[in-house]
Amino acid sequence: MRHLLLAFFLVQALFSFSQEIKSPSEFLGYGLGTQFTRYHQVIDYYRYLSQVASDRVQLEAYGKTYEQRPLVIAVVTSANNMQHLEEIRREHLPKINKNTTAENGSNAIVWLSYNVHGNESSGTEASMQTIYELLVHKSEYLDNTVVIIDPCLNPDGRERYVNWYYQFRNTPNIMDPNSKEHHEGWLSGRTNHYMFDLNRDWAWATQAETQQRLKVYNSWLPHVHADFHEQGVDKAYYFAPAAEPFHEVITDFQREFQAITATNHAKYFDTNGWPYFTQEVFDLFYPSYGDTYPTYNGSIGMTYEQGGSGHAGLGVLRTNGDTLTLKERIAHHLVTGLSTVEVASKNSERLNKEFEKFYQPKNYTYKSYLLNGNPDKIEALTQLLDRHEIGYGWGKEGIEEGFDYNTSKQGHMATSSQTLIVNSNQTKGTLVKVLFEPRAKLSDSLTYDITAWSLPYAYGLDALACEKLVPEKMAKNTKTGRRPLNPDAHAFVTEWKSIKDARFLTDLLKRNIRVRLASKSFKMNGEHFGPGSLIISRSDNAHNPDFLITLDKMAKKNEVSPKPMTDPEGNGQVLKIDETKGIHDIRIAVLSGAPTDPLAFGEVWHFFEQQLHYPITVLNSDYFRWVDLSLYDVLILPDGDYGNFFNKEQMKYLKKWMQTGGKTIAMGGAIKAISREKDFGITPIIERKGQEGNRTYGRSERDEIKDEITGAIFKTKVDNLQPLAYGYGDTYFSLKLGNDAYPYLKEGNVAYINKREAEPVSGFAGSEARKRMERTLVFGVERYGKGNIVYMVDDPLFRGFWINGQLLFANALFMVGE
Repeated sequence: MRHLLLAFFLVQALFSFSQEIKSPSEFLGYGLGTQFTRYHQVIDYYRYLSQVASDRVQLEAYGKTYEQRPLVIAVVTSANNMQHLEEIRREHLPKINKNTTAENGSNAIVWLSYNVHGNESSGTEASMQTIYELLVHKSEYLDNTVVIIDPCLNPDGRERYVNWYYQFRNTPNIMDPNSKEHHEGWLSGRTNHYMFDLNRDWAWATQAETQQRLKVYNSWLPHVHADFHEQGVDKAYYFAPAAEPFHEVITDFQREFQAITATNHAKYFDTNGWPYFTQEVFDLFYPSYGDTYPTYNGSIGMTYEQGGSGHAGLGVLRTNGDTLTLKERIAHHLVTGLSTVEVASKNSERLNKEFEKFYQPKNYTYKSYLLNGNPDKIEALTQLLDRHEIGYGWGKEGIEEGFDYNTSKQGHMATSSQTLIVNSNQTKGTLVKVLFEPRAKLSDSLTYDITAWSLPYAYGLDALACEKLVPEKMAKNTKTGRRPLNPDAHAFVTEWKSIKDARFLTDLLKRNIRVRLASKSFKMNGEHFGPGSLIISRSDNAHNPDFLITLDKMAKKNEVSPKPMTDPEGNGQVLKIDETKGIHDIRIAVLSGAPTDPLAFGEVWHFFEQQLHYPITVLNSDYFRWVDLSLYDVLILPDGDYGNFFNKEQMKYLKKWMQTGGKTIAMGGAIKAISREKDFGITPIIERKGQEGNRTYGRSERDEIKDEITGAIFKTKVDNLQPLAYGYGDTYFSLKLGNDAYPYLKEGNVAYINKREAEPVSGFAGSEARKRMERTLVFGVERYGKGNIVYMVDDPLFRGFWINGQLLFANALFMVGE
């Protein structure tokens, strides 16, 4: 009997291995493209493949989203390759190390990324059919190719879209583009949980999805990376080659291979009679896309765009009378995905050779980038470098010469053991150049995104770009250890210079610890403390028996070192009690929904929950008029198109609230709504006479660009005696995203552009737009009754990566008006 049972199980095992792999349609129980597949079903199919074809498919969970959905990749290759998968990976990675001699492997490594924008939903559907075809009908590609498939980079956004579609679709679906199923609301599925565009986050890694993906991406560093998207319903299919501008670091081979791949795509599209276009709109410049970031890491990075997006649903009528169905969208992505793998497989040897060549030493102009400044900002930058596996070191006592970021001229910098050094003669040297160079070379002013991002400006650090290689010490920067709090001290003081100090403050306020701020500079034991420094005294907290324990615990948590206050000394700079002000635990609300921009709202939301760690109430616009604003101390109005959102009655109510002590933070487009009110001191700069008349029909895009600013960095003057600028020096580098301009206020100008600084230090600004920037406000504060209004013309929280703006936003919350 035992022998019979054993024989039975062997037969069953052989049958299970030889059974046909189910297609997505067979597994799901409906035809692929006839309905949207929910994310858990997608994961189930990939899990099924990893079981039934375990010799060729490996499923790896690499993290979770903010909403706790799994992030996975599937590695698919031949059975022989799968047995040696780790060996293949380890043989591939040494090619990026110039100090290591590696065997020239013959396997191509291709990474296919789908649905970074959640409502571009055909990508995830196509990923399932793609892996099925590779296993069943195109397995010859896998003999010398490892394909890594990320079926959905943005599960939270995609599920938001799919759920919405199921709620509002017609049954059967309606092709009429006016039907609700083709019109998502304010919160679309494009973005992740915090409404961040994950296709703009590869380099900045502010979001959990990106941070976790980079770990596994850098463990493979593929030869080819394809990023699958969707665009407007009426658009033909787009595939690379990309449009200009190309960043100058992109190699001739990377350009050439895009063209080789495009030729193969075109062959299939022509056979099927499918329209397509190339070399338009989508450039290769901004470093944080799913095509540019891989490109700057040696891959052939390519974007594919299918018409459709969140407007298409299961099917929609185009303006030319044709229909576009989900099945068609899937078919197009399937062809480019398989074609990408095919081209890589046919060119595997050359891909390996050129990849190794990409990582050979390059003679970039700047060999070293030296950075001094606040230790907390230096630490934040090193955390980003670690995520990208960029090497860095520390300096020694001396003087170095190079390009000074602050003056935009040749200058000198005193270096020490606290100086961060990032050299470009390293494995990730090309990425270093792209992220650190003062001004990226722009071959064409017509770009798809911002044109400036240099990290020294974004992090608010003093920086020098040196043409010589500056030696670095590899030992980590050591910090002075924290001393235990003096139990006999009558008060403690901490500096106010970074987001860590702001988090320390919020932790104290949340625990009912009373805090004061110094409204002027003072010295203590020879040490200088600027305005905004935090003072925590025993007398203010006599009500709290655990005062010292709580203070010490929060100081350790936030890595700050409160110093015992003694009698201030030096130049008679005595801090008097009337030169301190109490900081209160404030109630903060932010407007969401139309008319705010979802991305702008998301930046604020993410800042509070992931950076500041302070509670914020979200007030949606559809019930805002009935909200009792007296329940809140601060109202944040994110950037957006406010139009007539504030009618007379609502504006009257807002003013009344401010007159009794409320504080409004108006950002970007919200300022336009405020500026219509004559009793506020801010007014927009009207276009120069005659300029409006130039906006005629047929005006070329290149003519219009004269009036635009495409994400350029401007140097501003700062009045750092103003509470909004506590913790800053006398300059601030601001990322300007448009040409909105406002003249100086009568008073309360905190950061502003003067006539001499109207030229950007980095990035593109059109000739007419630059003229508009002369003598304009960037950040300001206006008193209104007992309250205040803070104007933020530029966005200090842009995409979560403009680290130097975070303290400014905290100042707007806690320092202004105190």
